[in-house]
Amino acid sequence: MAGATPSGCFIVAEKWTVRDRYSNEIYLTRERWNHILEYHPELEGHLDNVLNTLRKGRRKQEPTMPHKYRYYKRCDELLPDYNHIVVIVIFSTCRRPNGTFFRNNFVTTAWPADILGR
Repeated sequence: MAGATPSGCFIVAEKWTVRDRYSNEIYLTRERWNHILEYHPELEGHLDNVLNTLRKGRRKQEPTMPHKYRYYKRCDELLPDYNHIVVIVIFSTCRRPNGTFFRNNFVTTAWPADILGR
């Protein structure tokens, strides 16, 4: 069960956590995974590929939102309709009740894509 803290950060019970190729810890909650599957059922059975996109994929910073990154990686298991997985991550910092800070990097959504240059 997730709940907001006074600092606006969330406490999350069920999640998957990985490190990207830049050593950033990123998590995907069960709630977000269910949301992704609701809108992109093509990713059913591809949780490992989504997490692998975070671990090994390339990323691009969104120009209008510097704390938002788009990760993407080729995934041949999605062929013939799609050939990549795209994952959006928000990078933020939260304050603990004792005043210390921690990184709070989390997945907001993901989808399959057909990107040219296969």
